[in-house]
Amino acid sequence: MTLRVLVVDDHPVVRFGLAGLLQRDFEVVAEAATGEDAIRHATTLKPDVVLMDLQLGAGIDGVEATKRIRALPDPPEVVVLTTYDSDADVVRAVEAGATGYLLKDAPPDELADAVRRAAQGQTVLSPDIARRLMRTVRDPAPALSKREVEILDHLARGLSNREIAKALFISEATVKTHLVRIFDKLGVETRTAAVTTAVERKLIRLTRP
Repeated sequence: MTLRVLVVDDHPVVRFGLAGLLQRDFEVVAEAATGEDAIRHATTLKPDVVLMDLQLGAGIDGVEATKRIRALPDPPEVVVLTTYDSDADVVRAVEAGATGYLLKDAPPDELADAVRRAAQGQTVLSPDIARRLMRTVRDPAPALSKREVEILDHLARGLSNREIAKALFISEATVKTHLVRIFDKLGVETRTAAVTTAVERKLIRLTRP
């Protein structure tokens, strides 16, 4: 039985290329440029696997689309295919229900194998991401909380403590407390060093999908 695949990416050329590549081994049931279209196609066409980009332009992003697709009755497996490899993005995708997480520089054979394995319910990770996660397990650093990652994201955008407090609906004092903890966990003393270290460790990235 041929596996049925839905391709989701907001770039037409990328969608066309992926569809052409996958059609050699699978049935590409549809292509979608938005998260909303992805949910609609997943609901009506019932693919076995959805290949999902994280950044989808206007509307909901790939993480939210993944979450809603995985909430459908008898949902398809979702494999994220993206250029973003930060730990925050990986965690968001996995928490949303993604079975796999691959980078767009993956070889064609690796992509096809990932689709087959995902259809069987196996977890599929890009080799670089898998190696990094293994290093984290073997030599864990103090983990940042979800709120601390959010604050680092805002720091990376150049926001002041007051602006961060306003954006997150918390007090400036709370922001300062979080910053003290962040600096301690990352072993840094300045805001710039915190952002640089977080980016280097793939805890955040400078732009969001």
